[in-house]
Amino acid sequence: MFKKFSFEDISAQNQVKASVQRKIRQSIADEYPGLEPLLDDLLPKKSPMIVVKCQNHLNLVVVNNVPLFFNIRDGPYMPTLRLLHQYPEIMKKFQVDRGAIKFVLSGANIMCPGLTSPGGALDDEVEEETPVAIMAEGKQHALAIGYTKMSAKDIRTINKGIGVDNMHYLNDGLWKMERLE
Repeated sequence: MFKKFSFEDISAQNQVKASVQRKIRQSIADEYPGLEPLLDDLLPKKSPMIVVKCQNHLNLVVVNNVPLFFNIRDGPYMPTLRLLHQYPEIMKKFQVDRGAIKFVLSGANIMCPGLTSPGGALDDEVEEETPVAIMAEGKQHALAIGYTKMSAKDIRTINKGIGVDNMHYLNDGLWKMERLE
């Protein structure tokens, strides 16, 4: 998704109206209830919120020139990894085994066996089409953010194929873009 992301991929930047800003804040609060007390600090009502439209129907939510959330088409908003590293408890977590780390860091999707092997871990409450943080065995911070293709129970039982689409990972284009000037 963000492998070769750069400023050239940006097609438009719009400061959103207050009503749109409220709608975005509400959908983020609904998706991540643990973030609700911090929303006034992250998305202040007085600061201008900018929605950056990019290629492939990708939208970035930018406040004070810092990208905080992204979504594809009208899908759920997902935090950037920098935000997730600041507030690690806001998302459900899946853990991959050591063998999968280098593949995830090169942008590969997360396969079911990497989540169900001895080093992997699943949150059983996660349903299909849910944003999740991808943790690495033995590491403290998330290495990617993904979007589940099947529920945790299905990943356990089927144990074959792609379990999670890798949306954003360490050292991709969005990670390197700390600020939008």
